[in-house]
Amino acid sequence: MAHIHITDIEAAINHWRALTPSPDGITLAPALRALGGVYARMIYAHEDTIDEDSLPAPALAAWQAWYDTTPDTPCIAICSTSQGDDLCKGCGRTFDEVQFWPAFTPAEKRSVWRRITLEHSAWRFNRYAERAAEGPSAHPGNTTAPA
Repeated sequence: MAHIHITDIEAAINHWRALTPSPDGITLAPALRALGGVYARMIYAHEDTIDEDSLPAPALAAWQAWYDTTPDTPCIAICSTSQGDDLCKGCGRTFDEVQFWPAFTPAEKRSVWRRITLEHSAWRFNRYAERAAEGPSAHPGNTTAPA
């Protein structure tokens, strides 16, 4: 069973706050109410993770909608597991994580993302960070506007 970290709940809350700001400073959109309730219970219980199966349906739907806006894979197209490494130098995933990635649930994928981000040793975080950058290229002469 996969766990969702509180930082992902916070990121989802911030995503929904930007999408659906309160019209009067008091009223919250349904997605924010659902995620806020989960967040409050986690804080009260001093828990930093929650089982994805224990999330109420509205909170899970709101979290899933946020998740769908995130990059699916940490891959930067430099896969050293294909060369026999147990841990990919490019993205930081294990051989099994690379192989079974398509079958992982969103919460399992986010768990791997959290681990490799905290380790911060994969090339995606240093040597080839430009490959991992999201959005249009920031190189001079780029005339594409951000979407």
